[in-house]
This record gives sequence, C-alpha cells and structure tokens, in this order.
Amino acid sequence: MRLTAHYAPHAALLLLLLCAALAASAAPPIHAPAHGRHDGAGPHHGKERGMKNANSVDKIVIAHRGASGYLPEHTLPAYAMAYALGADYIEPDLVMTADERLICLHDIHLESTTDVEQQFPDRARADGRWYAADFTLEEIQQLNVTERTNPDGRRVFPGRFKAEAKGFKVPTFVAMVELVQSLNRETGRDVGIYPETKDPVFHDSEGLPIERVLLDTLAEYGYAGRDAKVYIQSFGFENLREMREAMGSDLPMIQLIGGGEAFDDRVTPAGLDEIATYADGIGPDKNRIADTDGALVTLAHQRGLKVHPYTFRADQLPDGTRRLEDELRRYYFQYDVDGLFTDFTDIAVGVVHPERRVRLYPK
Repeated sequence: MRLTAHYAPHAALLLLLLCAALAASAAPPIHAPAHGRHDGAGPHHGKERGMKNANSVDKIVIAHRGASGYLPEHTLPAYAMAYALGADYIEPDLVMTADERLICLHDIHLESTTDVEQQFPDRARADGRWYAADFTLEEIQQLNVTERTNPDGRRVFPGRFKAEAKGFKVPTFVAMVELVQSLNRETGRDVGIYPETKDPVFHDSEGLPIERVLLDTLAEYGYAGRDAKVYIQSFGFENLREMREAMGSDLPMIQLIGGGEAFDDRVTPAGLDEIATYADGIGPDKNRIADTDGALVTLAHQRGLKVHPYTFRADQLPDGTRRLEDELRRYYFQYDVDGLFTDFTDIAVGVVHPERRVRLYPK
C-alpha cells in the first residue's frame, strides 16, 4: 500500500524515524494482547475475559497523540517516532473538515496547535474560535502545526519541541493509517491504532457524520472483527453505543471517562455494568484510579472490561512523584491497568518491555 502524500512532512526527521522503525524489525516483535471474543453473549458482552494479570507482556503502551513529548502532537513525524520507540498502539484524535474528511487533531478548534489565526484571520466564529469544520481539507493543509499553546499564547509545555519549527502539517486519518500499515509491513510488527471521535455532539450539530466515515475508513483498510488491531474511543455517552448497535460495528471500543461530575455515575457498579453491554473497556482519568487505590480497576476487570487510563507525562508529574517510571509502575503493576496513554512512549516501553527501550528522556 502506497503512503499517500497528503502533505510534505519534515523530510529529514521523518526519514530518520522511519529508518529507526525499520531497524526495530531486527528485534523481537512487540505483541499486544489479543482481544478476547465474546462467545455466547453477542459481540459486545465482555464477562468471559480474564481478570487480573500483572504479566507485563500483556500490558500495552498507547502513544498519546504520537510521540507528543518529543514532537508536535498529531503529526506524521510524531506518529513515526512513536512507532520507532515501540508503541503497541498509536492514538489519533479525529475531527472532520467542512468537506467531510477526517483529520488528526485533538480539538475541534485550530488555533491551539496551528497558525490558523495568521493565515485566516477573518475566519473565526462569533465566539472567537477557528473551527476545523469551517475549513476544507485543502485549506487545512495550508496550516503549519505548532507546539500546543494556551489562549494567551504561552506554550502549554515550555520544555518541548522548538515552538518556531516549520514543516509540520495536519495529517489526514488516511495518511496516519497508511503510515502505520506501511511500517507494519516493512518491520513485521503489528502496531495498532487507537482513534478517538472528538466531540460527537458537535459533529452531529454540524451535520458531519464522523462515526460513519470512521467506520467506513477502517473497513476500507481492513480493520474488521473482534481481533482487529484497533480501539475506537470516545467521551461521548451515546456514539459508541450507536456504532455498536445502530451501525453494527463489532470493533473493540473504549468508553473514556473524564474526571468531572458528569462522569461520576459511569464508575459505579451499575455504570460499569452498562458500559460492558457495548464497550470492551474504559479509559478513565488516571486520578479516578488513584483516588480509589485501584478499586476502579478491580470493578472493571470483574466485568471483563479493560482499563486504559490517561495521561502520563514526564514533564507533568503528580505531587510526590519524582520520575515517570515510578508512576507508571504503580499503575501497571500495583493497580494492574491493562495499558495506558503516555506522551513519552520510550519510558513506558522501558517499564513493561525493558529489553526494548530506547531512552530519550531526560535530555
């Protein structure tokens, strides 16, 4: 499958990362756990799966927005670097353009991670935000991706990649999928993808069919059935169920759970019972696990649900924690989560697969 040239990447850096990924093929392949089938109870009932398993071989590393601790988030170079560092799954957040194309972007707005304000100063809505849904793919591809900034222009993570670097673009979901599949073919690995549908209520209000286009794209690229190397994730309360029941998808799905009060009923026994009727696991704010001393993980496992908390960062540690490795070991082995989202793929790989680690942080 040819890697589609949806934009011109930061060529030298991307070439270096691809070479590193190809070199990784000489090492033993990294295997994520197989997705259990839901025999006898339909495609979305998860009671049969095993409970606790502290074996690190069964635990996965999810590259949050690619290798976003090192390169601008949601760019092809960040995805390639995450692959080379040993990620089991790579996460693209997805939003839709005005012409119904899926692009990899964390927000439904553009100004936090691109130069849209400079290139299209008159295209903001009345609320002062630049929405991806108001731009065609051709227009989106004119933008330059930058490190994430706050509304006042200050960088969210000041110590990360050079803010003024040029050559990073917003990729399409198709380009991301083709990158991962091409690298899998060349290396013999089987790295998965972990797309999130961003703000499904907003997309519905704009008449943009994000769920249908996502499922059609996944089918086109061969992601089918319970064992597909994909997890579809969402904070939405209804769109996963819609994809499962109304659209008939049997792909693995993860219900994201935020830290706010709106999600409190989702972490009760009754809430987890409901999630188990349509999803394969939960992706909770990591504080929900720490606040219960791991009890949430136990409750989820009792219902056959996997647990993939977010987000783990070496430059944003909780009070009392000196190193990211210490926090990761606590979640992987003390709380027994099945996988987790991290900006620093290499550090998590070093914790669960130490023989494969390429260390980049700290500098």
